[in-house]
Amino acid sequence: MKFLISNDDGYFSPGIRTLAETLSRHGEVVVVAPERDRSGASNSLTLDRPLTVRQAANGFHYVNGTPTDCVHLAVTGLLDFRPDMIFSGINHGPNMGDDTIYSGTVAAATEGFLLGIPAVAISLAGYSGQHFASAAQVADQLVTRCKQQPFAQPVLLNVNVPDVPPEQLQTMQVTRLGRRHHAEPVIKAKNPRGETIYWVGPVGSAQDAGPGTDFAAIAGNHVSVTPLMLDLTAFGQLDGINTWLHP
Repeated sequence: MKFLISNDDGYFSPGIRTLAETLSRHGEVVVVAPERDRSGASNSLTLDRPLTVRQAANGFHYVNGTPTDCVHLAVTGLLDFRPDMIFSGINHGPNMGDDTIYSGTVAAATEGFLLGIPAVAISLAGYSGQHFASAAQVADQLVTRCKQQPFAQPVLLNVNVPDVPPEQLQTMQVTRLGRRHHAEPVIKAKNPRGETIYWVGPVGSAQDAGPGTDFAAIAGNHVSVTPLMLDLTAFGQLDGINTWLHP
């Protein structure tokens, strides 16, 4: 198999290095990732300036752009082959619930999916970053399963793995996205010039974290696997809006 790997933590992150080492056991691996941390970049493309691609000493390619830029550039111009699968990660921190809207990790996988390639965003759902090996084990299992039974059509999977030792992982669960409370207020501070500056506040606590959600799976040390879709149409409102426009 041939794999394209990207992320939003940057080409130097321990998660992407661990993922590349794992997938290399299954085939050819090319890494194209941002030159710096682009967490929260979502699905943004850089359209106001050209992009450059450089290669690090370990062979990884890095781009002065977003995670979406990296995958788009790789698939549409940089690579001389079409990847069989695209992996984004291993992200340092969870990407669950509403966070997936902002996530650069999920965005990189989404771009692959939009280009017609099965894609997986994989995140270590904890901030200690102690057990990337656990997420790597899950990635290995997913690829092995895909080799046994390839996807009939492109899929977009959002995978979150508890930050616990591999032996403490429970089963994989297919989940839906949960929901959070509103984010915490912004944090005000002063810069050296005395101007007020603002930091975006932390995410809120989980509001919808019941059975079947990604939050519930992670709380029980299960691996959360959520298939995502991209049609944002509010089908339940079509008739109502039509009536509102044409009373």
